[in-house]
Amino acid sequence: MKKVSIYLMAGPEAPELAEAAVEGGADLLEIGFPFSDPLADGPVIRLAGERALAQGMRTKACLECLTEIRSRVEVPLIPMTYASILEAYGYELFQADAEKAGATSLIVVDLPLEAAPELRRVHLVAPTTPSERVRLAAERTDGWLYLVSLTGTTGARTEVSAQLAGLVERARAVTSVPLLAGFGISTPEQAADAAALADGIVVGSRAVEVAQAQGAVGLREYVASLRGAVDAAQPAVA
Repeated sequence: MKKVSIYLMAGPEAPELAEAAVEGGADLLEIGFPFSDPLADGPVIRLAGERALAQGMRTKACLECLTEIRSRVEVPLIPMTYASILEAYGYELFQADAEKAGATSLIVVDLPLEAAPELRRVHLVAPTTPSERVRLAAERTDGWLYLVSLTGTTGARTEVSAQLAGLVERARAVTSVPLLAGFGISTPEQAADAAALADGIVVGSRAVEVAQAQGAVGLREYVASLRGAVDAAQPAVA
């Protein structure tokens, strides 16, 4: 079955939203730990991070939020953040405390492939990533490979990036690990298009927007619409 991953920002409302996302059909959840200079994130997630920081969501509070989310859901939980957070907290301590809180892996957006090799994490590759580095990332990734479908920051787009098909083809040539595509996917139609190429999708900005505007009920309905579209998608390219 194709996977649906939903990104949510850590915060007081995140546990309820996480529960709703899973009820809607999410297979895994990425929980954003806010950072003051999120270079990979577009305006929606930047603003969500600013709101979270204003609510006092520092690393300890985010870990407590993760613990509460874990008490409500059983799907994999993946904190997603930046290297400066781990640098300040301590790489080994962060991983240990995240695991205690219920994390199943990590995503550290700006941590180079060669850095902290002992840190178990999901690696990201982009259309600009050379094929040899795609292979290395796939060898070292934790469970699945995150395909950044476009060059640029996160955020909704009008259509799935034309760069995704080529990235999937290059990745499949060097690895058999599952490939989940993210960045720019927001509608059920886009979800179906991306899932027809990859093994699943990641939706962040639009999920954050829906959660902010419509709460848990709206998020559950939105995720259910993605789930239906992904389930109806054609098989991934071999």
